[in-house]
Amino acid sequence: MAEPKTLSVYIDYKSPYAYIAKGLVYALEREVPVRVDWLPYDLDLGNFMGTARLDPATGRVIEENRTAHQWRRVKYSYMDCRRQARKQGIVIRGTQKIWDSRIALCGLLYAKRQGDTVLRRYHDLVFERFWKRELDIENPDIVAAVLAEAGADISGFPTYLAGAGPAELAETCRAAEDKGVFGVPFFILDGENFWGSEHLSDIRARLAGA
Repeated sequence: MAEPKTLSVYIDYKSPYAYIAKGLVYALEREVPVRVDWLPYDLDLGNFMGTARLDPATGRVIEENRTAHQWRRVKYSYMDCRRQARKQGIVIRGTQKIWDSRIALCGLLYAKRQGDTVLRRYHDLVFERFWKRELDIENPDIVAAVLAEAGADISGFPTYLAGAGPAELAETCRAAEDKGVFGVPFFILDGENFWGSEHLSDIRARLAGA
């Protein structure tokens, strides 16, 4: 039998749409022959949707740099994500600031080296806890603890995070942009680009036909 095709899947933990896509990609893997290559892409959300910071106690906006159009877009996005999340039984709580996800994305690359089981467990833990506001993805010690919980040997993680990790992440993002990636979830199959989970039905059909 021919080797299964590879589907490149770009995600960022600070994207609720990427969280929703995760379960759909898992289902795709169960249904058709495919090898999923999970890859990080660090979104510049501030450039795309503006920035805002909320008071954790009251939920009031205490700092913002968004146009009225961007606010409407943000509000719709969270409404839409929660609508889709209910179908999977997952919780998405709006974030209180624009997070820097680079440490968690380096964690993705580190987990990936330790096998699919570790990587999948890491995905599940980071996405679920972050979107319940239970995980600080900017704290290297906390990310290391999640890696350990996922089954990773974290003895080399501090060294990786201090050197090769950020460089590998930056190179992965540059290579992604060279391929046309600009957001998440983003899929590449046979050199063809697909942005958004709504295209997984087309991808499924192509893989089933192959």
